[in-house]
Amino acid sequence: MADQVAGLASCFSFEDISQASARTDRSDKTPVLKLIRESQTKGYDFVCLPLTTPKWRERWRNMCIVPSASANDADENATAEQQAEAWRKAPSFLHEEVTISTLDEAVPVLVMVSDWLQLDSTDDWVRHDSEIALRQEVAYASYLNVQTVILPPPRHRSQVASYARAVNECLKSTTFMNFSIRLPIYDPAVFQPKESSIIPPSITSTSSTPSAPSTPKIVTPRASTSKSLKAARAPEGEINATWEMWDIIRTLCDYNTRLSLTLDLTPPLPSNAGILNRWMAEPVHHIFLPASTFIANVKGYPVLPKGTQSFLRNSMAHHPIVIMSGVSSGLHTKGGESAYAQYVRHVEKTSSAVQAAMTAGTVEHFAQGYQDYLQNPLQPLMDNLQSITYQTFEQDPVKYRNYEEAVYHALMDWPDSDHIVICVAGAGRGPLVERSLTAIKRSGRSAFVYAVEKNPNAFVTLQGRKQNEWGNSVQLFFGDMRHVELPEQVDILITELLGSFGDNELSPECLDGAMRFLKPDGISIPSSYSAHLAPLSSSKLYNSARISREIKGMETPYVVMFQNVNILSGDGGGVSGRCGSMIQQCWEFEHPRKDATVDERGLPLTNSHNVRSAKLSFHIPHAGVMHGLAGYFEAVLYGHVGLSIHPHSKDRVSKDMLSWFPLFFPFKEPLYLPSNSELHVSIWRLTDERQVWYEWYAESFLPVFNSSSSPEHSEDTSGDGSFLACTSTHVAVPSPVIDAVDVFPSLERSELRKSGEESPRSTAGVIKIGQTSLHNPGGRSSWIGL
Repeated sequence: MADQVAGLASCFSFEDISQASARTDRSDKTPVLKLIRESQTKGYDFVCLPLTTPKWRERWRNMCIVPSASANDADENATAEQQAEAWRKAPSFLHEEVTISTLDEAVPVLVMVSDWLQLDSTDDWVRHDSEIALRQEVAYASYLNVQTVILPPPRHRSQVASYARAVNECLKSTTFMNFSIRLPIYDPAVFQPKESSIIPPSITSTSSTPSAPSTPKIVTPRASTSKSLKAARAPEGEINATWEMWDIIRTLCDYNTRLSLTLDLTPPLPSNAGILNRWMAEPVHHIFLPASTFIANVKGYPVLPKGTQSFLRNSMAHHPIVIMSGVSSGLHTKGGESAYAQYVRHVEKTSSAVQAAMTAGTVEHFAQGYQDYLQNPLQPLMDNLQSITYQTFEQDPVKYRNYEEAVYHALMDWPDSDHIVICVAGAGRGPLVERSLTAIKRSGRSAFVYAVEKNPNAFVTLQGRKQNEWGNSVQLFFGDMRHVELPEQVDILITELLGSFGDNELSPECLDGAMRFLKPDGISIPSSYSAHLAPLSSSKLYNSARISREIKGMETPYVVMFQNVNILSGDGGGVSGRCGSMIQQCWEFEHPRKDATVDERGLPLTNSHNVRSAKLSFHIPHAGVMHGLAGYFEAVLYGHVGLSIHPHSKDRVSKDMLSWFPLFFPFKEPLYLPSNSELHVSIWRLTDERQVWYEWYAESFLPVFNSSSSPEHSEDTSGDGSFLACTSTHVAVPSPVIDAVDVFPSLERSELRKSGEESPRSTAGVIKIGQTSLHNPGGRSSWIGL
């Protein structure tokens, strides 16, 4: 249906396929085709199936996992080794080892790779043979033209790089297939097989190589059980752990656009939206939703817990495929199988993002198809806009309504006069002229309008409107506002030269030239505007910016309607609370200006007064990867009337304004930011006689603390599970796996309990942990021409 944005997939196990074989009739050639037909009848868009049968797992184990030397069965071991070597040389399936074998079966199917593969095993040869098996399964899926394969989750943090390397090899070996990694939002242990590991204690991998462990085991690493760690560990730490594994995998796969996530919502979700928001910036293409995640409402029907419900509702903005599992098992007493899908559709319909996209007049409805699409900013002084571009911007009723209100209030506040002169500089096709005339009529004041425009094509449209609509109430002037001459100075100067960052379409430079039109006590609309920044995470925007593989693509600010993004910063915080708000102001321009030195014509001698710089400090409460900076603007048109795309004020100032999307400043290399770190951003607005450009740079820091030695915290926590250093030394944030906002309060409470007084821990400062390069030095990649 047109109002449905998410796809639904029915997930089947091998047992479901076996049961379907008993029900197969002549109309269904295979059990899989029968399941596909039945699922489509029930309203599902896709079917999710395992690619292999238990017979494949059994053969792989018999070949690759053999009894240890203590079993005194050398002949059996040698035979298994020979079979394994033959398989390693030419991996292939038997017909009974796969669930699908025809193209018809593969068309609507999401294939699940064998979930028992241990691509991150601590045993070298199990890991080696699992990778061969993975490539074999991928090759077979490719043979059947399967479009998407879902990979089992990584289980061992210490070997996640090996997992990532294996996935990267598969990506390189195929050109069309999409790979989706199944991950829980936290606690990977939920995927540990309930049965014994694929390597029982009495057997080992088929290798006599000395480097292979003598008694290998597959064990999911657990966190340290030290008292201090138990006190510090929080659910946020588990959430960070799985996200960190995903970050390693996608980084080692070079942010491949064919690599995505299947988020498993089996475990209940916490209510901490700040932690969960990081997944909004990731390529979550599928959501795995088993029936066991649902709870029964008072009437016995299946519903989702509030945390999971909220997350799923927010995820609908990304149009995921929701994979429903176990919905025919009768887990809930009311509603039957259809109740689960109906509930997901209900969550979809109540999603604010979906509702906004379906509502005419909203930004989300207007911008459909432009979400996360990079656009180069306009060059208004160098280029003459096309009529279709003007028409697009003129569809924005909010902007022009606010402009009209600003002009109206300016007229009402103007002293009594028989002759008020208004100038619209940069009139385009005339929308501001039209709104100014409306405001004049509303105010009952006597006023006259000059309209200045440099675009010769738009000037033709203005002449037509003057002849047919405006008559003698408007006088037109053709030319650049910086050079054209008017017959008199004006009382009110109106322009619409703002860009997504306020000044990025050269409003300051244009108004420098137009201010000579304005009387000393005249009014400029807008009267001021400011630029704002925030650190942003978005793998999609990062990939889009670097698609050309040229440095220019990563040093160009882009206009973007944000969707798959996450703002990394929090409000305040940092060492001694020195960090600013989530989104911070860089600089401001006011008009009319008083500080520029001008010549006899009233024009500035240089553009040096429009140079700006800012250094901003952001607190990063939760671990993330910064891919760029989000740029916004706020403007005061006149009095209390303004324009804004700032996330915290836009709905109050100019809700549903369509004319501007935010600006995205990309970074050439992602910058990893641990929990409780600080980010210092430097940005410059620079100019010479020919152009204006931006340069930007960032550094990351961790707070360092002094703490008194305490027996409770001086125990040895070294080793693979170490998160906390000894507190008798400087203590930095222990790891991105634990949120310091939870760690340090725990330590403080413990110290307080022991001493009965305020904690002796004091801030010693910060240590630098990372930086970016300077972007766009000298305007080498992007600039706005004067």
